[in-house]
Amino acid sequence: MIYNNFISDWQEATNLSFALRDKLNQECPLNIEAEFLVGKDKKTVKALVTLEDGLKIEAVLMRHGDGRKTVCVSSQVGCPLACGFCATGKLGFKRNLSPMEIVQQVLLFARYLKKEGEVVNDKMVNNVVFMGMGEPFLNYENVLKAIRIINDKEGLNIGARHISISTVGVIEGIKKLAKEKLQINLAFSLHAPTDILRSKIIPANKKYPLPAVIKEIAEYFKKTRRKVMIEYVLLNNFNDSETQAQELAEVLRSLDKTSYFVNLILYNQTGNYQPSTQDKVKKFRRVLEGEGITITSRYRFGDDVSAACGQLAGSNDIDE
Repeated sequence: MIYNNFISDWQEATNLSFALRDKLNQECPLNIEAEFLVGKDKKTVKALVTLEDGLKIEAVLMRHGDGRKTVCVSSQVGCPLACGFCATGKLGFKRNLSPMEIVQQVLLFARYLKKEGEVVNDKMVNNVVFMGMGEPFLNYENVLKAIRIINDKEGLNIGARHISISTVGVIEGIKKLAKEKLQINLAFSLHAPTDILRSKIIPANKKYPLPAVIKEIAEYFKKTRRKVMIEYVLLNNFNDSETQAQELAEVLRSLDKTSYFVNLILYNQTGNYQPSTQDKVKKFRRVLEGEGITITSRYRFGDDVSAACGQLAGSNDIDE
């Protein structure tokens, strides 16, 4: 009922006695406290979720043109990594999320889509990405427990190949994931082509330098044969020159070209940096394609609803 019919109140479980439903509502309430902000194009919905201890996290629903519904979930309240371009990094770290606090983010949007009457291939949500608040590999055990519930046929029944984890390069987590039997997708948030530049926006690069992470990604592919997504957010006049595109190609040269693809991300501005111009994006992409690198581009969802994670939890925007 919870995972199939997406009930939010035990009174909806009419196959149970009224007394039992009343007792369950008192002892095991299903309500998820959240406020929604809907984008003007209706493709993006951001939720500010209030947890039982009063802390807040964010999750985002993205509707794709082909009918897919992707939920971007958080794995921590805040984040300890303090990446310079990330709104969450400004919030600091509060705590890890429990498995059910992660799962409820997907349930929340499954319920939302049910109310909207949106079903695709008997599912409300098709894809789940761990690209919200927090570094998933710093909460590894809880993230994997949540994924097993999301993937389980008795749970949300979302295929492992439709679940992705993004990391800044926590090598211990990459090693662990390579041993998992679940065929989860791995994404590496690279974002700069040199250690010096990357360390300016990703302090964790000092602990997990590019050469070490790239080597581990090569090992990951060797063990799993699962292609890795290399994420690269384009920041105007910081990491978006044609020379830097060539440097990125050099960084990736040691990898089998069939083992990865590069996802160029259009930046949702958070104040510290500006998004690259379309002309720079085209030139950057052209250099990589000239090196035989497979490229995709992530559509910039939700500019008008502060869809860069951490923007709502750190402000009062949703209350206005």
